[in-house]
Amino acid sequence: MNISFLSVIPEVFGPYLDASIMGRAQEAGIVSFAAHDLRRWTHDRHRTVDDAPFGGGQGMLMKPEPLFEAIRDLSSEEPRPRVIILSPAGRPFTQRDARRLSKEEALLLVCGRYEGMDERVYTLADEVVSVGDFVLTGGELAALCVADACVRLLPGALGNERSAADESFEDGLLEFAQYTRPASFEGMDVPEVLLSGDHGKVDAWRRQSALERTRRMRPDLLAEAAGAEGEEVR
Repeated sequence: MNISFLSVIPEVFGPYLDASIMGRAQEAGIVSFAAHDLRRWTHDRHRTVDDAPFGGGQGMLMKPEPLFEAIRDLSSEEPRPRVIILSPAGRPFTQRDARRLSKEEALLLVCGRYEGMDERVYTLADEVVSVGDFVLTGGELAALCVADACVRLLPGALGNERSAADESFEDGLLEFAQYTRPASFEGMDVPEVLLSGDHGKVDAWRRQSALERTRRMRPDLLAEAAGAEGEEVR
């Protein structure tokens, strides 16, 4: 899988992408990353990527010319990337989206800055996504979230294929509660069933734990959870 980023500060991507799971996935040839500086597609001596908005208002907007040129250039490469613009106005990004996008051969993640970008740029997007109902200084952090969520689903990225399958949102629920040593800590004990060695009972407890944690922390997810209807949450 090839993942490219288009940004005015491409240097921010390297430290994260070269570390931990992302770094190991690159070394294993599972994914390749490329960060492109939008200013490469400017043609004035100041390498200008922003301008004042028509109609007045605070701040500056990203100009359409360099973005159009850059996205068209990068989209002409093979395999053609799916163009994704990160924006607070986008559709909420979910685990389902991550799984879908992880099957793409290539992604181009376009990062906004300043007060946003000229509205005409959105016509070049295959999709526009948001990582939450809040505003960031730029789209770089959001793009890293999308890239991370996709890469960890690629075969071999995590080492243990079950790691991704058991995580939150994979079946519409939060992940079950988990514990490690010590078995008793500050008066709180690990549930006995987890110490029993009975895998059937452990699986049943984990399903019930996932339902209970979802009801307590994210009740909005229960209505959409696969198989959740009709199950008693104690």
